Amino acid sequence: MTLVRRLLPFVIVIALLAAAGWWFTRPQPISVVLHEVGRGKVEASIANTRAGEVEACQRTKMSTIVGGRIDDLLVKEGDRVVAGQVLMRLWNQDLEARLAVNQAQLASARRRVEEACSVAANAEREAERQAALVKRGFVSASVEEKARTEARARRAACDTTRADVATAEAQIAATATDRQRTVLVAPFAGTVAKITGELGEYSTPSPPGVPTPPAIDLIDDSCLYVKAPMDEIDTPRIRPGLPVRISFEALPGRVFAGKVKRVAPYITVVEKQARTVEVDVGFDQPDEARGLLVGYSADVEIVLDTREDTLRVPTAAIREGNRVLVLGADGVLAERELKTGLANWEQTEVLDGLEVGERIVTSLEREGVVAGARVVADGAPR
Repeated sequence: MTLVRRLLPFVIVIALLAAAGWWFTRPQPISVVLHEVGRGKVEASIANTRAGEVEACQRTKMSTIVGGRIDDLLVKEGDRVVAGQVLMRLWNQDLEARLAVNQAQLASARRRVEEACSVAANAEREAERQAALVKRGFVSASVEEKARTEARARRAACDTTRADVATAEAQIAATATDRQRTVLVAPFAGTVAKITGELGEYSTPSPPGVPTPPAIDLIDDSCLYVKAPMDEIDTPRIRPGLPVRISFEALPGRVFAGKVKRVAPYITVVEKQARTVEVDVGFDQPDEARGLLVGYSADVEIVLDTREDTLRVPTAAIREGNRVLVLGADGVLAERELKTGLANWEQTEVLDGLEVGERIVTSLEREGVVAGARVVADGAPR
């Protein structure tokens, strides 16, 4: 008994030291970010693979049909023009001179018509008079025949001069067409975006296979849309009419509503890049798009489907195999498998496996965050 009493203090000290050692060396709880499971909206959506851009519904890069020296430049960059307005003329004095000759020939032909047809009408009246005299026996039948032959010849001459008038009119039309080849006319109302060339310089149309800058780039900026490339894998899910959210780097914080207007019927192949399909997106409120510049880079998010007031969790909290880490009442993490529905890069719909109010870990990148780990919340659940 005496020995036990002597050893008891040593036993107590050793136990206290062991307890202290365990206390200071025990695994510390890991600080994690938690998310409280709740309900809300979840959308299935896809986004463009490369930046899209704003396009004008009408845009034409015009060049004259023939080459020549720029003689008149009637607009400047940034000008607004109306349909049918003349924008540029090349030197065409030779055609103007030819047109003047053609017009003089037409006037001469018309005078010849007046003269020849008057003579023909007079000859026909004379033939009728001779026919009346033959019936009364005052002249012979040969005189009548000669008068009728003369009338037919005069009428043929009248018809020939009328054909000459038609020929002169056709020559004027041909010259006017040639002259039009040297003139650029606005095919629609719009804004002059760019002009290539100055007064006195030579403007050359693009020959086949040789790209040449257009003389005038005309844009109708009253009607705009966005063209965006989408991954070919997503193509079967895209159809006209789907809602779209449009954003621009130049306008941070603003989102424009739109709809898919057209899905290209072919795949675009760009070297060293993914195969894509071009999707045209129109604005729900075209007036909101006024002021956007053609060529702005744009991002589009096409909404494929929507679930309102559904159970959801952050997509970043889901591990491989549709598993999440759930915090138990004892402060220990447990792994749980989910059945999921719609998803995007922000939220995923949960069909089975969780309940409202449960807390899951979203900071999966932190070291030691595994099933069975003891954790503490880093702030209030989000």
